Amino acid sequence: MDIDFSPFFRKYEEIVAMADTVFERVKKEHTECVTCKKECCDCCYALFDLSLIEGLYINYHFNKKFKGKERNGLIDKLNRADREAHRIKKKAHKNLEAGKKEDDILMDIAEKRIRCPLLNEQNLCDMYEYRPITCRLYGIPTSIGGSAHTCGKSGFVEGKQYPTVKLDILQNNLYKISAELVKEIKSSYVKMADMLVPLSMALLTSYDEEFFGLKTIKKDSPKEKQKAQKE
Repeated sequence: MDIDFSPFFRKYEEIVAMADTVFERVKKEHTECVTCKKECCDCCYALFDLSLIEGLYINYHFNKKFKGKERNGLIDKLNRADREAHRIKKKAHKNLEAGKKEDDILMDIAEKRIRCPLLNEQNLCDMYEYRPITCRLYGIPTSIGGSAHTCGKSGFVEGKQYPTVKLDILQNNLYKISAELVKEIKSSYVKMADMLVPLSMALLTSYDEEFFGLKTIKKDSPKEKQKAQKE
């Protein structure tokens, strides 16, 4: 696909750098509370979704890094994780239709654990350098929708005040980059920036012209132009 995503990737990487800086600052100020260490993989079982720009970014680097048998093995793990994520979300949707409170449904989802397909046998991330922002901030206090969260293995004490990352603001910035991308490439799917998908789906997706709703019209083909105008 002949689309230059690099300007949008750079904007995304600025947010990544900011997230890493915040994590290190909180870790330095509250060393006794941030218990993250090598091979600690509690965050690697959390169920969460990615914005368009984040999914596209990690997909790009995944395809660059993995080939052959290693890639095929990861694809198998991705498919299994995606089926499990779909099952959980399908059940959540049924509960919502049945009248269950949305907050209770979200709490149920938060308690679900799916092993990340990028977590290898050594309990290390196969794409640590390009891991999602949610992974980068796991271990320090965050909030979304007014509700605070932190890792259960951390030393942060409930009721005390700590520096807290407002994920609503961060997600809004990711949405803006995604919306700019959709507008710039002139996608026919104008609401694509609203899309959120689990990591497994992001890595399995082919981000090609068909996905983005792009059509190539031959300049010397009046019939094709006329057809496109009607559509």
